[in-house]
Amino acid sequence: MRVAVTSPYFDFFPELKQELLALYGDVKFPSEKRRLTEDELIDYLRGYEAAIIGLDRFTDRVCAALPELKVVSLCSAGVDHIDPAILKKHGKRMWWAAGVNKVSVSELAVCYMVFCVRRLHYFSSILRRGDWKGPVGFGADLRGRTVGVHGCGHIGQEVVKLLQPYGVKILACDRVDHSDFYRQYGVEKVSEEELWARSDVLTVHLSLNATTRNLYTGAVLDRMKPGVILVNCARGGMFDEEALRQRLESGHVAGAAFDVFAVEPANGNPLIDMPTFFASPHIGATTRESWEAMLRSGMRGVAEAYEPEPGVYPFD
Repeated sequence: MRVAVTSPYFDFFPELKQELLALYGDVKFPSEKRRLTEDELIDYLRGYEAAIIGLDRFTDRVCAALPELKVVSLCSAGVDHIDPAILKKHGKRMWWAAGVNKVSVSELAVCYMVFCVRRLHYFSSILRRGDWKGPVGFGADLRGRTVGVHGCGHIGQEVVKLLQPYGVKILACDRVDHSDFYRQYGVEKVSEEELWARSDVLTVHLSLNATTRNLYTGAVLDRMKPGVILVNCARGGMFDEEALRQRLESGHVAGAAFDVFAVEPANGNPLIDMPTFFASPHIGATTRESWEAMLRSGMRGVAEAYEPEPGVYPFD
């Protein structure tokens, strides 16, 4: 099988390149370190039977132009850039594995909770400005707070496990029944309304799909507990970012830390200049451990790809 790789991350793992070449022999690796346009993707993949990809979009036009391509194997943690109906229409199998980066993302989310509650972004800015002349105010302890976890799948469950030593009350909301897990880790199952009303800290770990896109509107933010801390290491597009900016400005939302944005790169996003907002450039899975796991998953998918089903997890 001829395999074309679009993800540039194999350059950081030469041993995986060698493993992939040993498996398939005819493997092409990218020279570009960016997402390809439709025309570039068609030219790059023409004549290849399998593609190991990152966040490339396989539109109807791309798929129609690549009849030889039979497998699209994802290294990414999410699938919101893939339309399963298009792949199925053109007879292309796919591979995606859930939770491959769960440790890295969950560690970042808990880090951001502590970061925001302690107001580290603000205190660091005082030092950078040279304004440290005396007492600088207070942060707070995470211990004793109520932490809401919206989405308690692979990453959400890792967050719950990491929070066990912190002495927090944990609420969780998920449309899937995780009752056994909740009992084991002392989690209270609640509705969305309860989650929003009771959480001192709210961390979001939902997939981006039709049910979650634009979920966090201004009206939802207004139903949250005054002074809430928000953490989003999941996907952009779930929050009304302008509504969030306004509520950070008013203080209704005391602080927020986001790793993801509706439009990425997020250079120039007005949220980034808010003093109570901390931002990072979609680094949730940017550890060597996570990327090795994701690349290995993509390699595995060349042989184990399956037919995508619209409306079936994760496409819902």
